[in-house]
Amino acid sequence: MTTPPSPSPPSPHADDRTSLNLSISECHKLQELIRNSSKLFPDFRAPLVRQIQAELDHLSRRLQSPHSDSPLCSNLGYLSAVCHVIHHPSIQSVSGVSKHVGSKTESIHVDIMCSFRRDPSWVFVSDRNPSYVSWVGSPGGKDKGLRDRVETAIAAANEAGSLRPNKLLFVFARGLEEEVRNKFLHEFGAVESDFADGLEVVFDEMDDEWIGISDDSKRLLDYKAFEVRISGDAEENVTIDDTMAQVELDLGFGFDLPSSKMSPGNDVLGNVINFDTTALIAMVSGISNGDAKQLLEAPPEKMREKYKSNYEFVIGQAKSELEQPMLEEVNTILAGKKGITCQSALEEFKELVSKCGGPAEKDRSSKLLKKLIVVPDNPSQRVMNLQTTGKVDTKNKIIFGTGDRWHAPTLTAKKNIVRAIAQTGMSLLTVVHRPRALTGL
Repeated sequence: MTTPPSPSPPSPHADDRTSLNLSISECHKLQELIRNSSKLFPDFRAPLVRQIQAELDHLSRRLQSPHSDSPLCSNLGYLSAVCHVIHHPSIQSVSGVSKHVGSKTESIHVDIMCSFRRDPSWVFVSDRNPSYVSWVGSPGGKDKGLRDRVETAIAAANEAGSLRPNKLLFVFARGLEEEVRNKFLHEFGAVESDFADGLEVVFDEMDDEWIGISDDSKRLLDYKAFEVRISGDAEENVTIDDTMAQVELDLGFGFDLPSSKMSPGNDVLGNVINFDTTALIAMVSGISNGDAKQLLEAPPEKMREKYKSNYEFVIGQAKSELEQPMLEEVNTILAGKKGITCQSALEEFKELVSKCGGPAEKDRSSKLLKKLIVVPDNPSQRVMNLQTTGKVDTKNKIIFGTGDRWHAPTLTAKKNIVRAIAQTGMSLLTVVHRPRALTGL
């Protein structure tokens, strides 16, 4: 799967106006979905938007000459499948769409670079008719066959340096024939994924008020996905020992909410959130703990004198808090999780609270730290291998990298750093929240 999937064979009625109009409508829906997607940074939307626009132009030209003798070739099924996969709930931290990885002479086309179930992953999507997916390609033919494509993907993954994924996910939107499926499983040690269970199924309301599956939803039922683990030097695993496992994260408005109990069968590591300094500050800030109205009602001259050049910043956060309380959305994320923070984040947090925190903020910080597990600085090698820049400095690599070592998303307000890391092509689990400052009240 080193190149985008070949166009799907046309359906028997693909040339008629109804079919073309439906396809054009689908293109518009995909464009709207991608442009408004919260899963993609604007920079990452561009390749998909361009491909969808090219398909839309192609279909529009065809609509103007519907009686053309040439068969209609369309990539719409492939583009639709890619969009569905991006919005799968287990696909997170997308760091690239339609990317070529490697040198100019030797590169591989990766449809989606992301984290899949907490593992850095490359995703390859195919919308080909399963009858045309062969295990071994014809000699001298353009189609190398699935085996060669998988081998090429594995080799590229092993040579990708800091972008090296832990897992390759192959998604076949129209299914895979049993013979090819069995060879895939046996020759590569692939595991058939339950990926299709998480795809969104769209229902249409019929005129007689019955609910029926739309044509698009029927296609989702054909999805088959296979995971291939990339072998290599595994980093030392981290574990939560029995003492740590007893620490319950109990955060809420004023820290008064009852703790969220974990289910006995849950994977402990899968329920860990890594707090960076900005997240710790936001949790104890007076702005997010009831002082927003007081700040806005105080005399502006007094507030300007207190906060000086930070006045607009603090007042902007107070207005944002009254419109949408930050802890409400954060607690939804934290429900049932264990909280960790690394030594570097802890030291920075304590210093900031000591210098800038008011009495109530200092009291909340003491309560917060009793509810978190402090872990040693132990960043993953792949994050430490990132080039050090003004945004991605050593301190942030240690904090975010420690979360990566734990396979835990880092809760942060540093959207610029999350973006900078994603622009390198590295997928890193993060949860971005709105920033909140210490008020000193």
